[in-house]
Amino acid sequence: MTSKERHEARYQRRKAKRDLKRKEKLGKYDNFERVSNADNLYTAFKDSMRGVAWKESVQRYEANALRNIAETQRKLLAGESIQQGFVEFDLHERGKTRHIKSIHISERVVQKCLCDQVLVPILSDGLIYDNGASIKGKGTHFALKRCITHLTRFYRHNNYSNDGYALLIDFSKYFDSIDHRILFYFLGKKIKDPQIRSLVKNFVSVFGEGKSLGLGSQVSQICAVYYPTMLDHYIKENLRIKYYGRYMDDMYLIHGDKKYLEQCLNGIKTVCKRLKITINEKKTRIVKLSQGVRFLKGNYSLLPSGKILRRPCKESAKRMRRKLKKFRKLLNEGKMTNRDVWTSYQSWRGNYRRRFNAYYRVRYMDKLYNELFINNR
Repeated sequence: MTSKERHEARYQRRKAKRDLKRKEKLGKYDNFERVSNADNLYTAFKDSMRGVAWKESVQRYEANALRNIAETQRKLLAGESIQQGFVEFDLHERGKTRHIKSIHISERVVQKCLCDQVLVPILSDGLIYDNGASIKGKGTHFALKRCITHLTRFYRHNNYSNDGYALLIDFSKYFDSIDHRILFYFLGKKIKDPQIRSLVKNFVSVFGEGKSLGLGSQVSQICAVYYPTMLDHYIKENLRIKYYGRYMDDMYLIHGDKKYLEQCLNGIKTVCKRLKITINEKKTRIVKLSQGVRFLKGNYSLLPSGKILRRPCKESAKRMRRKLKKFRKLLNEGKMTNRDVWTSYQSWRGNYRRRFNAYYRVRYMDKLYNELFINNR
């Protein structure tokens, strides 16, 4: 037996132990009974009501909740479809038009149960730590804190110097680019129960023939989070990028060598080609850390002193100025109240003050708010 064969044999033994350990940990979730269980469906319904209990469709479903849950359970066990089509509308946000396909409450309950009881526990086990999207206990604030942590650690490990670069990457039409065949292949490696796999396929396939995920579906959300996991592990394990973070389709890589980041970008493009997702060339660039890492609508600059300057994007303040002027017109027409205006503005202001170093920008916005709503009564 050669040394190469012994090395391979040791690797296979370690791999078998890891697979067994993972099966013992996640095997209980890979069970269709967790989705069809009436108690789990009712819990999913109560969770689905949060924030939308005022809707007429939700109130009608709640009026006969037990009967509706029993009917949903019957359809799931019989293998019948629980889909009722979509409520479709267009959403115009920040210069982009997004077509939303919202699902009915009866289907949302099943998707909520499927995600909470099966998909999230199984799929989150393969995610890297610095992927903060749609995972309980994480989120945008977690992703931003990790970005600041990465910049701080780079500064310390780079002899207290900010001489470094960041590769910023953004995907073009990410949800529309996700290939169903590749997605189902990845899910098939993690989920073995045929009924669960069939249910996930039904929820995904309705958004397009072989491609695309919907923006109004929780199953689509967790699938979109998991889809580039192969890319995450490639960056961490093959490229050995220690300071890397991703939030859905927004990602950054921090390193001291600009040429190495250029090589990394070529390798990332190769992996993205295999995944059939396209990198947005306009938003993908290499910048100096002193210039700032643009991530999640903020710009985080590493100064020579080691301080991280957190600056907001200008577009946010521009939108808020336009909103306040529009609010003034709606207030004059009686379509808004002073309480509504104050709540909206304080929400923006509190987030701005907490996330960014924007003292003077907030002062100027306060001045505009006072001119429009305090001094103009």
